[in-house]
Amino acid sequence: MSALADRLAAVQGSVADAARDAGRSPSEITIIVVTKFQPVSLIAELASLGVRDVGENRHQEAKAKAEALADLGLRWHFVGQLQSKKARQVRAYASAIHSVDRASLVDALRSDEASVDCFVQVDLTDDPGRGGVAPEGLEALVEHVLETPGLHLRGLMAVAPLGEPARPAFARVRLLSERIRALAPHATDLSMGMSHDFREAILEGATHLRIGTAITGNRPDAG
Repeated sequence: MSALADRLAAVQGSVADAARDAGRSPSEITIIVVTKFQPVSLIAELASLGVRDVGENRHQEAKAKAEALADLGLRWHFVGQLQSKKARQVRAYASAIHSVDRASLVDALRSDEASVDCFVQVDLTDDPGRGGVAPEGLEALVEHVLETPGLHLRGLMAVAPLGEPARPAFARVRLLSERIRALAPHATDLSMGMSHDFREAILEGATHLRIGTAITGNRPDAG
C-alpha cells in the first residue's frame, strides 16, 4: 500500500474506534478529506481508494480541481470562509457549503433552480477573523436559511478554539444544535473535528469530519 493509503486506513480505523466508544455506528460519520494545496493527482489517488467526499476552502483552487476531476463522481465540500460575490460560483460545483455565517451570504446563495446542502457555522471564539455567527444570532440566521429557496440546512459547523480543550467546545455546539431543532427538526448534522481533534468531535456527536494532513500528509509549499 502507498503511504496515502496507509494514512487513510489509519484514520478510518481511529474514526471507527471513536464511534464505537461513543456507542455509535461508524457508518453515521462522513470523513471529508481536506485537500487544500494538494495536487489533483493526490485527489485522484484518494478516489481510487474509495474516497468520495473532498473538502476545499479556496474557491479558485476548488473550482479548478472540480473541473479537472469531474468524471470521478466526487462530492465537493466548501469548508472555508466564503465571500458573497463568489457564492453563486461555488454553488456550481459544491455538494455542500459548510461555512454559512451571515444573512448576506444566505441571500447570495439563493436559487430557484437547484438546492445545495449547507451548514451554519457557529463562532466559538471572540475572533471575528475565524468566521461564524455568534451563538446569540444563531436562531435568526437559521430562520433566514430555512426561508431561502435553494438551501437545504443539514446542521451546524464549528472549529474548536485554539489553545482550549476541544471536547467542551464541541459539547457547546451539540447543545446549540439541540436548540435549533425547534426550528429545523431535520438539521441534525454536526460538521466538526479535524486532524488533531476528531476523536473528541465524534464523542460529542460529529457526523462530518474535516480531516486534512492526518490523511494527505504535510501540505506542499503553497508557493
